[in-house]
Amino acid sequence: MSFAQALRTRLVGEGFATGIGMLIDTSRNGWGGPARPSLASTSTNRNVFVEQSRVDRRYRIMNWCNQAGAGLGERPRSAPAAGIDAYEWMKPPGESDGSSDPLRPDTDNRVVQPMCDPLYGGGIRNGYNPTGALPLAPPAGEWFPAAFRGLLANAYPPLP
Repeated sequence: MSFAQALRTRLVGEGFATGIGMLIDTSRNGWGGPARPSLASTSTNRNVFVEQSRVDRRYRIMNWCNQAGAGLGERPRSAPAAGIDAYEWMKPPGESDGSSDPLRPDTDNRVVQPMCDPLYGGGIRNGYNPTGALPLAPPAGEWFPAAFRGLLANAYPPLP
């Protein structure tokens, strides 16, 4: 949220209207469920410290498709903080980002995105890391029960 507030301040400073607000999509940033780090690592090794302390468990930030380990974030609500108009779930929870099967194109016949294939070895944009995508994903926009169950299980704050 501090990033969004700082961005808003900068935009107003550059001439945007003072009434401008920010929306934050929290539909998939719960990350971690019961394995979510609650404290910073005590390691003195920089790489170990970062790895053990980070909440976002994707292999790389460029991995975006049907991510294993993603969870629902803050519940939608209005005016959670100064300059923030709302937390929203812009991406409907349980909606697939794209097909994991290269032989099953999305409904509008778009080429299947390699980042949706859990077996794809990655490319230059994600440092040749695994995609972290869930297997058996349907085409983009279709209901994906396994992804929805994961979002519920990994929600933070936890669901009642």
